[in-house]
Amino acid sequence: MAARDTMLTSKAGTLMSERATGSKAGWTTNGGKRSRAFTFVEVIVALAIASISLLTLLKLHLLSIKAVDRAQITTQAVLLANEKIAETLAAGYPDQASKSGTVEKNGLTLNWRAEVADLQLPQLDDLRITGLRRVVVDVNWRRGTTGRQLQMSTYVADGKLP
Repeated sequence: MAARDTMLTSKAGTLMSERATGSKAGWTTNGGKRSRAFTFVEVIVALAIASISLLTLLKLHLLSIKAVDRAQITTQAVLLANEKIAETLAAGYPDQASKSGTVEKNGLTLNWRAEVADLQLPQLDDLRITGLRRVVVDVNWRRGTTGRQLQMSTYVADGKLP
């Protein structure tokens, strides 16, 4: 018997041809248009692009967490230095002295040192200005294997300046 094509109608109403040998060819769907699907290679490439993008975003997120942590520690150090300067100046014109101590905040140990010293500059001697003092507060801390330091200073004058 010769191979001949017969036309059959599917349940959805699309036409398909079937050879007399029993093999089906020429399936059509969506009103005669050939349906298109993603190939395996396209899916793998899309997954590779998505995974690289997600890893980059994860790395950026970790960097931002570290930056926020450093900023919080630096803020604590600045607040401590401001507090020690305010304590030094609260009594008025401070005496020359040096104080130090340790403060623990949120599991972080901050070491501080406040020093009050006369300001000795040749320009001030020429103008006959005396009674200026410099207040310096150093704050240092250790986070892991790295140590950090912050220094703040201000100047204070007695009431006898010209």
